[in-house]
Amino acid sequence: MRDLPNRIVERELKNSSTLKGSSLSSLGISDSKRGRAESAPLARVAMEELQSALQDWGLAVSNVPEKGRCLVTIKDLYPGEVIISQEPYVCVPNNSATESRCDGCFASGNLKKCSACQVVWYCGSKCQKSEWKLHRLECDALSKLDKDRRKSVTPSIRLMVKLYLRRKLQSEKTISATATDNYNLVEELVAHMKDVDEEQLVLYAKMANLVNLILQWPDINIKEIAENFSKLACNAHTICDSELRPLGTGLYPVVSIINHSCLPNAVLVFEGRLAVVRAVQHIPRGAEVMISYIETAGSTMTRQKSLKQQYFFTCTCPCCIKVGQQDDIRESAILEGYRCKYDRCNGFLLRDSDDKGFVCQQCGLLRSKEEVKKIAAEIRATSDKASKSLSSGNLQEAISMHNMIEKLQQKLFHPFSISLMQTRDKLLKMLMELKDWRDALSYCKLTIPVYQRVYPEFHPLLGLQYYTSGKLEWLLGNTDDAIKSLTKAVHILRITHGTNTLFVKELIMKLEEARAEASYKLSSKDDE
Repeated sequence: MRDLPNRIVERELKNSSTLKGSSLSSLGISDSKRGRAESAPLARVAMEELQSALQDWGLAVSNVPEKGRCLVTIKDLYPGEVIISQEPYVCVPNNSATESRCDGCFASGNLKKCSACQVVWYCGSKCQKSEWKLHRLECDALSKLDKDRRKSVTPSIRLMVKLYLRRKLQSEKTISATATDNYNLVEELVAHMKDVDEEQLVLYAKMANLVNLILQWPDINIKEIAENFSKLACNAHTICDSELRPLGTGLYPVVSIINHSCLPNAVLVFEGRLAVVRAVQHIPRGAEVMISYIETAGSTMTRQKSLKQQYFFTCTCPCCIKVGQQDDIRESAILEGYRCKYDRCNGFLLRDSDDKGFVCQQCGLLRSKEEVKKIAAEIRATSDKASKSLSSGNLQEAISMHNMIEKLQQKLFHPFSISLMQTRDKLLKMLMELKDWRDALSYCKLTIPVYQRVYPEFHPLLGLQYYTSGKLEWLLGNTDDAIKSLTKAVHILRITHGTNTLFVKELIMKLEEARAEASYKLSSKDDE
């Protein structure tokens, strides 16, 4: 679920005219400064306080060779049990020119802009008051910027500004600090500065200078700010709603201690701004708690590449140690490779030894590289047109284009292809927007077998897809099918989201209503 990719930072800076063409030395970061140790140990007292606080959760911080810090359990944990929850040290909504959210609760309705800074939005006085201690300082700094400069204050820049303002307020004891909510925890996060390339370092340095221009503090450390941007890229989380739609970005220093696995034993979801980690399987005492940092639907090579690019490590989880083995090659070819050109064959293809094309591993039929390249080029060209239609708001045309993409992908890719699944997911969402429930359901049904293949049993995305299917079936009057789908959704989401959350309570209520409706229909038939 972690997602503050480096590419977001790059996009924000490329859209800014400030400090273009600068070098590392001119921005306050010379090569000689890059070799500083990544992270000094927490003060003994601070570490003891953290360990004591985590003990109440049944957790402890440990160190694993080649992985660094991690969270381990000191008691048995069971599916659906909350492992830990944490409010963000700092967070910001993903506001843009077209969409704004409340800074306090991330709601999007009935918002009013802060009259002083003209940057931050609130849904009402309650959220405004809850954020006032921090926003008072931010507001003062933003209000001093000219109108054009304020437009360049992106969510990432605001997140860093708020980080330093919160540190200041905690040091002045205006805002209280606790064992699990203090800047020492931020200092301990890994920045990977030695692994970041020169171009990326220049981007971080530019952003650091923008923060400096906003804060105007005489003793501010530009290099430290740049390093903190690198920490955000590796440690910040995308805050999502219950249906995993992104709302904002937050830094959760204790949750960030949890390491990654492509087959995790826990899942991170959000209840408002609160990060909640739940067990999705039995975690025995002494075991490490693991979540997934990335989208795990894909080949081992794709996952490894994503983790290496953003988080600078090579995963050695049970899924990834199989890389290069026959089963892994087969699964990768099915998920991301090509299908046999013979319609009745569901075989997967591998490149032939002469590099002339791809050979079906089931029937032996050769598919030429030229044929593959031709269809792939058609898909890219049609995808470009579909994107333009979607961005212009022409939904019907976008659906038509995506239908063409789907047909081309069916010719090229295996039925379990991730790309084909993603196209059908896009069609599902667009059709639901048009309230075309019947066609939307047909696409939803086509995606579920792929979801079942690429995700473990208790994965929130699989549960949400069953939920979508159930709602569509009920809208279409297919009550019995709706009950089956909603039951599967409850089975998964009660574990990932918790039975006491409003989201799951509403889901259970829908299931009960569907069962009551089915019972009524059955009794009506008996009366006839």
